[in-house]
Amino acid sequence: MSGTIRTEGGRGRLGSVLSGLAVAVGCLLFIGGFAWGAVLYQPYTVPSDSMTPTLEVGSRVLAQRIDGDEVRRGDIVVFSDPRWGGMPMVKRVVGVGGDTIACCGADGRLTINGKPVEEPYLRPGYPASGQEFSATVPAGNLFLLGDERHNSLDSRVHLQEAGQGSVPRSAVTGRVDAIAWPMDGVLARPTSFAALPGGISEPGPVTTLFYAVVAGCVLILAGAAYGPLAGRLTARPRKETAGV
Repeated sequence: MSGTIRTEGGRGRLGSVLSGLAVAVGCLLFIGGFAWGAVLYQPYTVPSDSMTPTLEVGSRVLAQRIDGDEVRRGDIVVFSDPRWGGMPMVKRVVGVGGDTIACCGADGRLTINGKPVEEPYLRPGYPASGQEFSATVPAGNLFLLGDERHNSLDSRVHLQEAGQGSVPRSAVTGRVDAIAWPMDGVLARPTSFAALPGGISEPGPVTTLFYAVVAGCVLILAGAAYGPLAGRLTARPRKETAGV
């Protein structure tokens, strides 16, 4: 008399292969997402309240490493200029080379080349600037303002310097794409600048990278959980069948 024991067979081997494949793909997405993100983005901590309410003090943002030539009106950029102290700063671009920036129009709005611009990121009920000014931006330069116009050391403070307070595009080291902490997500581009020459920029692949990392985590956990789960399912008492 002899006996045979029921085994997992091909289904068990297939499950192991799929489990290993899920872990491998998950590691690729997880590590690849972080590596790609490290190449494309630099983290930056907002040091002051000059960009409130868009960026609060201490907010952790992700700035895409870009060339200054890629900057458009409405972008929030990280830059460093010796005339501004040489420290990294974060401001919003409201004017590019050739623009005449002035404030304020009859309705209290900023004007670009004589046309008023809606700025939805400013605190409601306040004019676009507490002081009147007018400046023409030299070619290759950017005019920068904080979103908290009553507490921002921006281009208005440097109006008497060369370039009328603007900074060269080469001073830009990154464009803020998202707020990493607190997790507010991707920053929307102000559409009020879209009708101006050059339009507005598009966000980088920060959302794609985020989902790649999340998907990688899910696949790694799912693949790693298969072994213990399969072990429990196959550990149930096995029946023997008699044979001659």
